[in-house]
Amino acid sequence: MACASCGNKENGVPAGCKSNGSCGNGGCDKLTVFNWLSNMDQPDGKGTYPAVEVRFKNGRKEFFSFDPEHMTLYEGEAVVVDMTKGYDIGIVSLSGELVRLQIQKKHLVQNFDAFSKVLRKATEKDLELWENGKAKEAQTMVRSREIARDLNLAMKISDVEYQADQSKVIFYYTAEERVDFRELIRKLADAFKTRIEMKQIGMRQEAGRLGGIGSCGRELCCSTWLTDFRSVSTSAARYQQLSLNPSKLAGQCGKLKCCLNYELDLYVEELKEFPNTKHKLKTEKGNAFFQKMDIFKKRMWYSYADQPNEFIEMSLEQVKGIIDDNKKGKKVLALRSESSVMEVEKTEDYANVVGQDSLNRFDHLKGGKKKGRNKKRRKSRKQDQKQNNQKGN
Repeated sequence: MACASCGNKENGVPAGCKSNGSCGNGGCDKLTVFNWLSNMDQPDGKGTYPAVEVRFKNGRKEFFSFDPEHMTLYEGEAVVVDMTKGYDIGIVSLSGELVRLQIQKKHLVQNFDAFSKVLRKATEKDLELWENGKAKEAQTMVRSREIARDLNLAMKISDVEYQADQSKVIFYYTAEERVDFRELIRKLADAFKTRIEMKQIGMRQEAGRLGGIGSCGRELCCSTWLTDFRSVSTSAARYQQLSLNPSKLAGQCGKLKCCLNYELDLYVEELKEFPNTKHKLKTEKGNAFFQKMDIFKKRMWYSYADQPNEFIEMSLEQVKGIIDDNKKGKKVLALRSESSVMEVEKTEDYANVVGQDSLNRFDHLKGGKKKGRNKKRRKSRKQDQKQNNQKGN
């Protein structure tokens, strides 16, 4: 659900707030969190939790402390926060007791003196200066890429963020190898007349900051709700019986999709019940080797060595029973009857129940008409020849 600014239309076209992840109503921002404790009253004698979570551009979040006796903060409010040098403006994304739970989840020490402070609520002048900084980000990024290209640096500047007081500019870049950007910082400082900070991010973080639509048709998880990026290996695809196709397993970041880890624990748990697929089933007919399995239906398919194209479907209990008999030195006659062999059945997509839809159904009629016409023509020709001969005589 979009905010009121996005809902405003001009000539039938949505205006758009162009907040780039800084919408105050939480409708079009990234990595939103629903405060499910907001409607619960505080116990008697317990005040408001003196810390809030503040979100900056493209999902960057930090915790800040404030004095609840002199200030009341709610989700969606723009606040001015103290930084190392200068100040910055962010949007309150979380407040109340849920902030305490988030701090515990991230294993942070609840020392409010160590947190930076919320100075005040943002005024119109602060917001105007903040908007001016955001308006210069696109032009700054283009110019910084030109400078990096002139220096022949193997890096990609993917995003730029101005601090609210415009005393510092943060450049986010990706690089496969270590880059010496000391000369780049000097040139950037001369070009923009401000302090420069370079932050290297990974491919997944870059995709999360830029956003996009995945192959599933939904927005990227890293740009909507995913905050912790865990390593994904090809073994996750093997456990889920997926084909190792890089074009299908890789996301927009070029790395393996994060969603491969979502159901991995369930697959690993279910696979514990299955026997080792390297075991061959010994029968009187011959040895059978493993072909494929359906983990949740608990079905397995085997094929004989001399008939590798015929898949024999078996239940997990049957396979375990045969393996136990093989360990005891016993062999079964065959895995299953021939009717259990998977064969491709030819099914007709269309049944001609009327008998009048054949493509050549008119051929014999046309042929008969043609034959009749040819006979008449021949007779007429013969008659003409006889008449001509009679006239000649």
